[in-house]
Amino acid sequence: MPIDVMMPFYGDVAQFRQAVTSVLEQTDGDLRLVVIDDCYPDPEPADWLTSLTDPRVRYLRNETNLGVNGNFRRCVDLVEAEHFVVMGCDDVMAPDYVSTVRSLARQHPDAAVIAPGVEVIDDRDQVVRPLGDRIKTLLTPRARPGAPAVLNGEAMAASLYHGNWTYFPSLLWRTGPVRDVGFRPGLEIVLDLALLVDLAARGGSLVHDPRVVFRYRRHQASVSSVQAVDGRRFAEENAFFADEARRCAERGWPRAARAARLHATSRLNHAQSRALAAAGRLRPSSATP
Repeated sequence: MPIDVMMPFYGDVAQFRQAVTSVLEQTDGDLRLVVIDDCYPDPEPADWLTSLTDPRVRYLRNETNLGVNGNFRRCVDLVEAEHFVVMGCDDVMAPDYVSTVRSLARQHPDAAVIAPGVEVIDDRDQVVRPLGDRIKTLLTPRARPGAPAVLNGEAMAASLYHGNWTYFPSLLWRTGPVRDVGFRPGLEIVLDLALLVDLAARGGSLVHDPRVVFRYRRHQASVSSVQAVDGRRFAEENAFFADEARRCAERGWPRAARAARLHATSRLNHAQSRALAAAGRLRPSSATP
C-alpha cells in the first residue's frame, strides 16, 4: 500500500522543487505525492510540477487561501493511504525515508505515529543546531540500542509537554486514528502538539527511531519565527498549555498536568526570541499564511 506524502504549498519555489525531488527519488517509490497549493500567486510551481508527468504526483489548488490549519486539515481529508506524511514544501527527505518509516510501521502496526531521526538545515542547506533544536535533542526519549522508543498515554503526553521534541513534517501518521481525532480548529503553532497529545489521550502510541532520514529546514521566515516576534505564538501556546493542564488534571494524569503547567521550553524560546528581536536579528519577512 502506498504512503501518501501530502505537501501543503505556499513558499520558496526553489526549495519546493528540492522537496518534491527528494520525495520522487526515494529508494522505496511506493508512494503518492499530493501537492495542495494554497493560492500561491506565481504559476511557475504548478507549471513545473505538472511538467514532471510522474503518475505518482497529483496537484490541487485551493479555491481560496485556507491558511496553515485549514490546509493541513484539507491534507488529512484527501489522504487515501493507511499512512501519510504532511511534509513541508521546504524540507528534504533522505533517500531512505520512506523505506525506514514503512519498516517501522510494519514492526509497530498499532502505532499512531512514527517519529524518525531528523537533522536541521538552514536556507543554504547547511546542517545547523540552534539552541531550540539542541534542547529538543536533550528532551528526545532515549531508546535501547537496536530498538526504537515507544511512548503512550500519560508518559507520551508528559514528554511532549516538557518540550515538543518531534518535527511535524517528518512524522508518519496512521490515517485512522488521526481522522478520529483531527486537528483542533483555530491553532497554527501548536496544532501538531495538540494532535499528538489528543492521540495519547485516545490510547495512541508514538514510536521514535533516532536514525536520521529527514532534513527539516529552519529559517527566519517561518510562521513560528514571525509570530515569535509579534507575540501571537506565545499567546497561543500559553492558552493551550493552561487548557492542557486542566484537561490532564481532570483525566487523572498528574505528571502530565505538571509538565503542561511548566512548559519550560516555551518560556525559554520566548525569552530567546524577544532578545533576538530586540537585537534586530529576527525580522518578519514573508511567512507562509
